Amino acid sequence: MYKAVILPLAKQDIKEAATWYNKKQQGLGKRFTLQVRQKINFLKAEPYAAAIRYANVRTAVLDVFPYIAHYIVDESIKSIIIFAVLHTSRNPDIWGNEHENPDL
Repeated sequence: MYKAVILPLAKQDIKEAATWYNKKQQGLGKRFTLQVRQKINFLKAEPYAAAIRYANVRTAVLDVFPYIAHYIVDESIKSIIIFAVLHTSRNPDIWGNEHENPDL
């Protein structure tokens, strides 16, 4: 099993989405974060299950919510490094402005 490293801006993505969902319906943000946790646990067990979308970045779509986890696999430390969890309608090019872009 691989270790999961969630970078600070990805944690911020998750928190902001959970807050938004809770404003729409109480408890929905908790369901969202549970869904993120479940996807991360799956990726820890199967880090290569998600397709490479660009460079060496893999993307995994959450099962219920329209969000995509963007991550890389670092074999040297047996980890998946999650650097963004974005709504499917968002352009990943925003990393130049808001997100730290890992060395691709």
